[in-house]
Amino acid sequence: QVQLVESGGGLVQAGGSLRLSCAASGRLFSTYVMGWFRQAPGKEREFVAVISWNDGSTYYADAVKGRFTISRDNTKNMNYLQMNSLKPEDTGVYYCAAKRPGKVKYDYWGQGTQVTVSS
Repeated sequence: QVQLVESGGGLVQAGGSLRLSCAASGRLFSTYVMGWFRQAPGKEREFVAVISWNDGSTYYADAVKGRFTISRDNTKNMNYLQMNSLKPEDTGVYYCAAKRPGKVKYDYWGQGTQVTVSS
């Protein structure tokens, strides 16, 4: 069982930066693939970024590639999303999620943190 708690959201002007954090409790955090998703008002939740459990490889949605960076610190059970050059279309609730390697669906989700980018 893994519990996830996001923090770091807020209101920022376009072009600004935010760093989201995801604190994980439970055992074996280092064995989970960690992802970030977001949901804009009136839209479905969408994938943002993912980081592997073992070699640190990452993958990003095209909409955030080159602006966002996902990272993790297994010694602290933490997952991060550094967001730079923010745009109004990045506005939404951001969710941290965890899954076992090889699985398609994410097993655990945080409660989300609101990110609002003003123009």
